[in-house]
Amino acid sequence: MFGWQQGRLCYYILLVREIAAKLDCMDEEREIELTSEKPLIAISRCLLGEPVRFNGEARPVDWIVQILSQHCDFLPICPELEAGFGVPRPPMRLQQQDGAVSVVLVDDPAAERTEQLQVACERLLSEINPVHGVILKARSPSCGVEDTPLFNKSGEQFATGPGLFTRMCKAAKPGLPVIDDQGLQSEAGRVSFLIQVFRYCCRRRTR
Repeated sequence: MFGWQQGRLCYYILLVREIAAKLDCMDEEREIELTSEKPLIAISRCLLGEPVRFNGEARPVDWIVQILSQHCDFLPICPELEAGFGVPRPPMRLQQQDGAVSVVLVDDPAAERTEQLQVACERLLSEINPVHGVILKARSPSCGVEDTPLFNKSGEQFATGPGLFTRMCKAAKPGLPVIDDQGLQSEAGRVSFLIQVFRYCCRRRTR
């Protein structure tokens, strides 16, 4: 089923490595230097097939599990597990009041989980220092990249934005390629992300 995709990705990997190296060399004005090093990508555990979502389910992405895994090394992460919330766990949502975003339980908005999750995210951020890219679960209150629902105190959704971990990751590691599983649904999205990852990898290697 994935044979043609595997062959196409192998071609993309070679092309992307060369594009990344050329772009990097144009910036740095040096000779092209291709690397055979496998990029390390931090990935939400549920996307790898681990049943760690709030309801005990997984959300495996075949392209990641069966194809990308042959060309990149993975570092599985889950901020909510890291925070000790367990599986299954009460669903959470992002709530904004007076400009501040907090993490609360859906069924009990008075029960905040913000500080506990922030501490866990800080630990994870120190663990993902070696990575060259991040793939996260869309719409998650911790991992959503840009489409996590944002609610007001009355429980009405009024906007979308990044989850808590994503927000902290982008602030702490500007330039690190970050995408969610929705962004990888198209071929263009996959190629664009891979170019960013290999370019980031090239820059790390030459520093």
